[in-house]
Amino acid sequence: MRSNVLARTLVGVTAVVGLSVGSLATAGTSFAASRPAAKSAVSAPTIGVPIPSNNFGLTTERAKNWQCRLRDNGYDPGPINGILGSESWRAAQSMFNDLGLRAGPVDGDPATNTLVPLQRYLNLFGYGIAVDGIFGVQTKSAFSDLNSTGC
Repeated sequence: MRSNVLARTLVGVTAVVGLSVGSLATAGTSFAASRPAAKSAVSAPTIGVPIPSNNFGLTTERAKNWQCRLRDNGYDPGPINGILGSESWRAAQSMFNDLGLRAGPVDGDPATNTLVPLQRYLNLFGYGIAVDGIFGVQTKSAFSDLNSTGC
């Protein structure tokens, strides 16, 4: 008789625990299906995910000259250290956008959205290179020449 009572109690407790867990699981999924928050139209830099530096063929000295050019034009490239990382490219993208060269989002990533306006910028100085988003020999030569003097 005692084992019968013990078995019923055990079955009852198991049922209550099972129902509780099931209710919690259902409540959790009902909240998980809520509407996602609207995305902002403004692009913000990703924090904590460093973008590798890209000097686009510049020596350290010429990269420092580019950073000085950015700084002297009112844009903060970060430390003048000859390493063109996210800060330097965000400064360049801001400058390109302000000049109407259409860099797009200021994200510090030196991809096509940075290379095309860089080519347009170089052409402002008479280099006459193709604006194709490809970092070829002419773009490399023009970018290096532009930064032969500076700091």
